[in-house]
Amino acid sequence: MADERRLDVLRAIVEDYVATHEPVGSRSLLDRHQLGVSPATIRNDMAILEEEGYISQPHTSAGRIPTDKGYRMFVDRLATVKPLSAAERRAIETFLAGAVDVDDVVQRSVRVLAQLTNQIAIVQYPSLSLATVRHVEIVPLESARMLVVVITSSGRVEQRIIELADTPDDELVSQLRARLVSATVGQRLGEASLRLAEAIDGFAPRHRPIVTSIVSALSHTLTSERSTERIAVGGTANLARFGHDFDQAIQPVLEALEEQVVLLKLLGEATVQGHPHVRIGTETGTEGLAAMALVSSMYGGTDGGSALGTLGPTRMDYPGTIAAVAAVARYVGRLLNED
Repeated sequence: MADERRLDVLRAIVEDYVATHEPVGSRSLLDRHQLGVSPATIRNDMAILEEEGYISQPHTSAGRIPTDKGYRMFVDRLATVKPLSAAERRAIETFLAGAVDVDDVVQRSVRVLAQLTNQIAIVQYPSLSLATVRHVEIVPLESARMLVVVITSSGRVEQRIIELADTPDDELVSQLRARLVSATVGQRLGEASLRLAEAIDGFAPRHRPIVTSIVSALSHTLTSERSTERIAVGGTANLARFGHDFDQAIQPVLEALEEQVVLLKLLGEATVQGHPHVRIGTETGTEGLAAMALVSSMYGGTDGGSALGTLGPTRMDYPGTIAAVAAVARYVGRLLNED
C-alpha cells in the first residue's frame, strides 16, 4: 500500500511540474490531488522518493521536481495515454491526405507533429534498405532522349532524363520496357540493380548502345536511391516555448539537431510499429540532449526501418506526446502503403 501511495505521489509531482513548470511542494499536492493522507505522510513519501532518486530538490526551501529516473517510472508504469480528440484525428487525416508525393508526406508530417505537440518534430524519409521496385517506366522524348521513371514500394518516385546516341523505335522501347519490368518489379533495390545486367542479353548488337545507356541509368538510379538516408526537422522555433529554465540548453540542442547521424540513430531505436519508444535525458546518449526526451515510432508497415518522433524537454506531456506520435505514424504508414 505504501509503495502504491508513493507512486501516486510521484505521478502527481510529474503531472503538476509538467503543468506549472514550478517545483512541487507537499502543500500543493494536498490542494490539487485527493491523496487521502496527512501532510506528514506526503512529506515522508517525498523524502523516500528523493532518497531513491525519483525526485530532487533544485534548491533549498523549494519543492521537488522529477528526475530522469522519475520520468522513466512515470512513462513505464504510471502514464495513461491521452486519446486524441476527434477533431485532432480529423485534422491529421485531412492534412496528410492532401500530400501529392512522399516528399510532401514527410514535410506535412513534420508540420503536423510540431503543431500537435509544440515540440521539435523529426521524420525519417522512408527507408530504402528494404524497399522494392513497384513500377518502372521508360518514356521516349524528343531529340533522342528518354525519361526513366522508378517507383518504389516506399512511395518514392524518381525520374531521370538520359541522352541517347539514337532514337529507339517503338518496338525496341516496348521490348525493353517489358524486360525491365520483368527484371526489377517486386525485387529489392539492390537485387533489381544486379538483375538489370541480364536484361541487356538477347538484344541485337545494333541496339546494344541504346539498351546499355538506358539500363545503366536505371541501375544508377536504383543504387543511388538505396544509399539515401535523410530526415526532415521542423518546429525548432518551439524551443522558445520551453521556458526560461531551458535557455542554457538551447545551443547544445541546436548543435545536436545539425548532426543527422545522431538523429537517425535515435530514431532507429524505435523497433516496434504502433508502440512509441521513449528516451529520456541521459538515455539519449547525447550530451547536448541531456535535458530533452525523444518520443519516436516506426511507420511504414510493409518496408519498416523508418521512424518519426518529437524532441522536447524532459518535463513534456508524455501521455499527449505519445498519442500524437502514434497517430501520425499510423496515418503516414497508411498513406505510403496505398497503391
